[in-house]
Amino acid sequence: MTDTTLVTGGNGFLALHITRQLLEQGYAVRATVRSLSQGKVIKETLGGVATPHLERLTFAQADLMGDSGWAAAMKGVDSVMSVASPVFPGSGAGGKKYVPTDADMHAATDGTLRILRAAKDAHVGRVVMTGNFGAVGFSNKDLSRTTTENDWTDESERGLSPYEKSKLIAEKRAWDYVRQIGRQTAGSVSPLEFVTVNPVAMFGPALGHHVSGSFGILKNILNGSMVRIPNINLNVIDVRDAAALHVRALQSPNAPGSRFIASADGSISMPQIADLIRRERPERAAAVSQKRLPNTLVTLASPFSEEAREAHLMLSLSRKVSTQRAQDLLGWTPKHTNEEAVLSAVDSLRM
Repeated sequence: MTDTTLVTGGNGFLALHITRQLLEQGYAVRATVRSLSQGKVIKETLGGVATPHLERLTFAQADLMGDSGWAAAMKGVDSVMSVASPVFPGSGAGGKKYVPTDADMHAATDGTLRILRAAKDAHVGRVVMTGNFGAVGFSNKDLSRTTTENDWTDESERGLSPYEKSKLIAEKRAWDYVRQIGRQTAGSVSPLEFVTVNPVAMFGPALGHHVSGSFGILKNILNGSMVRIPNINLNVIDVRDAAALHVRALQSPNAPGSRFIASADGSISMPQIADLIRRERPERAAAVSQKRLPNTLVTLASPFSEEAREAHLMLSLSRKVSTQRAQDLLGWTPKHTNEEAVLSAVDSLRM
């Protein structure tokens, strides 16, 4: 009998890759979409990259922002990939920066708990949730110390973006909920197996029109809006490797109860990304700035600008990141380098 996995936000950047890999490995996939009309586009997209077994791909209409459709989506499902997450708008009317409301800040938590409750009610075996490295390593400012899954970002961290904070709180509340239902049933062990995968900045090839928020960095470098490039170092993961880690977390008996950082080896700085584009994609590099933004200017501006505060935090973080847990428990190692992830993302962008 073929296992059926529900993948939320089926047309998303990461979700499409997860769906493709699951189908390649013989799973049946039910993908949630806001409108069933999106199903045809998803099948055409996956068919365009020779994804096998598309007859095993079906769709259910459900939205993270409401309860409707989730019970039906979960019916007969063996496992869930909770990939989708609300994303804050980038700007408001007149180009002003959008200020998230309290409702926005609670949306990630509400959506995550909605999925977990529906999964519990449907007696789903395991939920793998896409977390965020912002929930793990954004308070480790000891440049000599390696960040692991045992770390948690401080909710009050100065410079933590609203999106990162919302994901942090959502993951904490998810773990609290799973422990709570464990106490209410068999004691300390929850009947719902739960795993989180926490990717760093996610690049790689886009299968559809959706990309990750990290692509904004590349867009700003490519179109010249980043007039002076800050010396911010990044940990990077290729979306194909992030998807593979999600699938391993779904399959392995060692995964439940664990968080797993998804990152390629080492790191790459924004100036190095700019240099890489000029060297390897010169036809795309006409607007790429060669100017650098001194760290001191970021520090001086941080008391007066939210954007500068976020950049200042990024400058201060340890970029020593361990994926040893995923290697040891799941047998996972990233196949793509930072440079490969960046260049395939650049190739996906049509500007």
